[in-house]
Amino acid sequence: MLSSENSHNCYVMLKESDFIHKLKNMILIHDDKYIYVAASLLRNMCLHAQPELTESDLKELSHTLREVLERIMDAEGAELEILIGLSSQICKLIPEEFSQELEHGQIKRRFIKRLVDTLNANMNPSSHCPGIRRVILEQSIYMMECNSRYANGFNEFRMMEALWMVEEMPSRAENYMFFLGDAGFMECNTPLSALVDRAKELMSRQWLHGINNCSASFVGLGVGSMARSSPVEASGGLVMGDITGGGELRVQIAANSGGQGGKVAKPEKWLNRFVRVVALMERTGNALGTLAFTWATVILLGGYPSELDTKKDFAFTTAIVFLEAARMFSSDKSDYQLFFRARGAFRFLGGSGLIAIVFYWDAKAMLDMAGSNFNIWVQMLLSILLILVIVAFGQFLRAARRSQTCNWPCRAISLWSPVVAILLLAFPILEYFDSGMHKIIFINQLTLWISYIFLSAIVLLVTMSKLKYPIITNLVHGALGSKHVFWRQFILNSCMFAAIVMLVVMVDPHIRLDMILIDICAVIILSFGNLHIPAALVRVSLAGYCLAEHDFGVDKQKNYVESLTIFYSMVLGQGILYIVAGMLEVFSFIPRRSLISCGGSTGQWGVESVNLYYTYAFEKNMEGGVFAPKRISLSNFAMDSINSDLSKNQLYGIRTMHIFLQSDLTRAQLLKKLTTSTQTMARLISMLNWTSRNDHKTIRLYAAKVTAELAKSLRVVTIPGTMYLVSTLLDTDRKPKRRHPLLDEDDDRDPFVDTVERQEKSQNAAGDQEQRQGSVGDTDNMLKTPTRSTHINNPRSTYIYWERISECQSIPKERPLTDADLLPALGMSIIYSLAGYDQNNCVEIDRVTDLIPKIIGFTSFTSAMMNSEAQQKVLLKSSLKVLQRLTSIEGEIGITLRHKISKHPFLLRNLAEILGDNSITPELLKLVAGILRNLAIDRDARQEIGQMQVLITRLMKAFLNCDGPSSTNADCLLPKVAGQALAMIASENVHNCLVMLKEPEFINKLRNMILIHDDNKYICVAASLLRNLCMHAQPELKESHLKGLSHTLPAVLERIMDAEGPELEILIGLSSQICKLIPEEFSQELEHGQIKRRFIKRLVDTLNANMNPSSHCPGIRRVILEQSIYMMECNSRYANGFNEFRMMEALWMVEEMPTRAENYMFFLGDTGFMECNTPLSALVDRAKELMSRQWLHGINSAN
Repeated sequence: MLSSENSHNCYVMLKESDFIHKLKNMILIHDDKYIYVAASLLRNMCLHAQPELTESDLKELSHTLREVLERIMDAEGAELEILIGLSSQICKLIPEEFSQELEHGQIKRRFIKRLVDTLNANMNPSSHCPGIRRVILEQSIYMMECNSRYANGFNEFRMMEALWMVEEMPSRAENYMFFLGDAGFMECNTPLSALVDRAKELMSRQWLHGINNCSASFVGLGVGSMARSSPVEASGGLVMGDITGGGELRVQIAANSGGQGGKVAKPEKWLNRFVRVVALMERTGNALGTLAFTWATVILLGGYPSELDTKKDFAFTTAIVFLEAARMFSSDKSDYQLFFRARGAFRFLGGSGLIAIVFYWDAKAMLDMAGSNFNIWVQMLLSILLILVIVAFGQFLRAARRSQTCNWPCRAISLWSPVVAILLLAFPILEYFDSGMHKIIFINQLTLWISYIFLSAIVLLVTMSKLKYPIITNLVHGALGSKHVFWRQFILNSCMFAAIVMLVVMVDPHIRLDMILIDICAVIILSFGNLHIPAALVRVSLAGYCLAEHDFGVDKQKNYVESLTIFYSMVLGQGILYIVAGMLEVFSFIPRRSLISCGGSTGQWGVESVNLYYTYAFEKNMEGGVFAPKRISLSNFAMDSINSDLSKNQLYGIRTMHIFLQSDLTRAQLLKKLTTSTQTMARLISMLNWTSRNDHKTIRLYAAKVTAELAKSLRVVTIPGTMYLVSTLLDTDRKPKRRHPLLDEDDDRDPFVDTVERQEKSQNAAGDQEQRQGSVGDTDNMLKTPTRSTHINNPRSTYIYWERISECQSIPKERPLTDADLLPALGMSIIYSLAGYDQNNCVEIDRVTDLIPKIIGFTSFTSAMMNSEAQQKVLLKSSLKVLQRLTSIEGEIGITLRHKISKHPFLLRNLAEILGDNSITPELLKLVAGILRNLAIDRDARQEIGQMQVLITRLMKAFLNCDGPSSTNADCLLPKVAGQALAMIASENVHNCLVMLKEPEFINKLRNMILIHDDNKYICVAASLLRNLCMHAQPELKESHLKGLSHTLPAVLERIMDAEGPELEILIGLSSQICKLIPEEFSQELEHGQIKRRFIKRLVDTLNANMNPSSHCPGIRRVILEQSIYMMECNSRYANGFNEFRMMEALWMVEEMPTRAENYMFFLGDTGFMECNTPLSALVDRAKELMSRQWLHGINSAN
């Protein structure tokens, strides 16, 4: 790098003894580790230290040449660029040795073919090797200068066609030697076009020399061919015109419509009412319980302690007081929810309950076999302890299955408990089997053992399928299908139930009823979700029993009986309310199902989120005063969940918010609340950069989707750092960029760290691929939440099993993720919406340094992306939409953004590649045309677009294809937008107009657009293009062109009579240019058409009506004055007509009321572009002079 473009540094390096020799050895001996550094140094020595190179140095270079040429045949990319650069300098310094090496090595044709093929393969140079075409051209030029016969070889491999392509597709990136990111460094002094011209000149000279050696007749034929297609004659310099014209284009941004006002029906209102009723019943029961506790302690135990019957009333009262004290004085809210909350009072027995029942009978059989000698009391005590242990085990098993974060012993117990329960079933078979039943159910005990073995095998096989053994897993999945998780649990539950039934049918009929009753009791006990229902039953039983007897004593103190009656009545009412609330809560699935269908929720996550909301609403109703207003809604739930510290709640909150934003009814409600919650908005925006964990990645995805909706009405100034976080979304799925060999830092990195990073990248790539494959199905496969239960942090209700079955039938499936849900696409959607909502957002967009280069990077088909073709097209469309929006921004920030976008070295190349791709849809082509149209507002951008002629030719192809079939709106708009782009590109630019004029019959095609089409779809565009061609390409217009213009004139004059606004300005501008070019035909048309007076009157009336020109048509008065001047210059008698309609008064008004807006051809917002050279006052003076001259001439003739 020190030797690049610096002769002094090269001289210093050359002082090192045998420096050239050492560099040569690095190329000849060493591997690829140092060869490219050595080759680059040698090239710089040859470039900048040539006078100091000795004969020995040149000899060393000649020894290096063979190795360099051989490596050129195999190298690619930046390495190839460096090697060709070195060989070109060697060819320049020692041309004889270079020629000898090509001839003696018999690689001349191979080498020339390699150069031409590489030139054709690099028509779109990347930042990795921006100078590849430059060094090939230099190599070709030096070869042809040292030996002109090499030109024949280049002609043989069609080098001329490659040079034409280079000339048509220049790239700003080729002006630099290196790139860091998207910034170029070390600008080259010689433009690439000069190298192309020199190469074409050398090839053409050799070709003409070969023709001159042929016969005279062949010479004549050759000269004729050369006259038609000589690249020397066809290649001209770029001539930039003056700024004197313009077009009609105005780029506007459509405003977003607002949300609907007024109150809207909340989808959660029915669930809220249901929760309010259940909560009110529970709170009423709590109030009665508290009152009963106070009544018992103060009135009964405190007032009548000696009157209470110690055998009944005192014991019952004390028990109720302790029971109520346990409820009232729970240590925290979680204890109360666990033991006494009505929500979750019942739960589905489930597989865990069935396993617990089987375990009970297993343990009971082992206990009976081991403790047959114990007395009855010991056996009863052991049975009670066994029941408590089994109930506790059932609770533990249920908790372990519900939790995904438990440790490995819990997971192992949860996994293997069905197998252990079935295997221990052998003890009940041995203990309780009644051989007398074999004639009814089992033929003999062997059939029972066969059934036992069959159940054990099934349970073992299904359990092992969870261990990811490939053979077993494939077998089970193949048998059960896609819903193998559901069927696996169903089979396990069925096996547990079959085991219980087998135990019942094999025992003695005398004890079978007892076993059935025990099973029923176990089912009831295990179905209780907490102590809410058992405690309520105790209250009702005790209070009902005491109230039923009515025996409180007749000789008691005054009010004693009434006090006891009031106490037991309150306890009875409390118990009844608890039981009713618990039973009513069982049917909560009905309003929850209604909310799922009405609220737009889908899939399993919808069920989970509604259950979370149900828990949220219940807790809110249990807090605060009974009649205090409760702010309970799905929008509040989503906002509170996002602000939570639990990633599970954040995930469901962000997805609920996303659903709300999809509906116009709920969108306005949510936006109203978000505007007042800075904390929620800041948390939401911060989620855009959450990448640490898998659940965070999912949260990030939905945070991006929500932000994309909110961005339509969001000002990012209120949330600092928003645009930086949005820009991080565009970094997803990108591979590390390959750098130039001279800037590569791989050797400086720790190889261990580098290996780990490569492994992580490969794993991430595999994970991304799996995620995209899973996106076509249910997104539940991707959203790994901490729980799969339908109730979060609370037991399940009894009817959930039936609910799950009905869910499969009625709950709509979740919409799968699409390619549009890629994070970069969502990020660009956010930027698109922000830019369209407020210009202050555009200021923030401009402040993020690398944001626009990231967006432009997605316009390249060869960008480093790990995406499929469909995904890449989605990203391409997103980037084009954002660029089209950013280039259409008004004001000073719009100028800044357009300048920053247009200066990107690879943008125009990428746009040209898109226009040339036949697989691109018309919608994308329309976006490209819109971007070029907006960029062409700037003079320098127009000039650069014109240098890449392929852009103009492809735009013309899209514009002139307007007669083709159009099935979509984009098909109809593409020709119009392409025409607008051409009109902007042709404005004030002679070269661009000349390029367009090369299109065969272009003038006639524009004429047909004006004459044939009935609607105004293409008239303004065609008229603006014709006007620019007449202004800037007048010397190249042929007779046929002028004839076509004369045929267009009647339609133009007729339309001027009816047009208004910008269309009128364009048509008058065209007619004025036609009048200037063919004044005789113009006069004839006015006279023959008998519209002279009408036309002059139309001009004067329009001038009077536009004394205050708007930004919509700022040049209307200018074109009228030009039209009047050209008419009076071609025929002075027209001045009489203008005097007749009092044109002079209108000119005085124009002179007295000038406006700065008329100095520009068009406006974007309040900013004018394409300033006119001729001031309006000069046109007024010229018109007044012509009219005064004719007036004086008339007076003199009269005298």
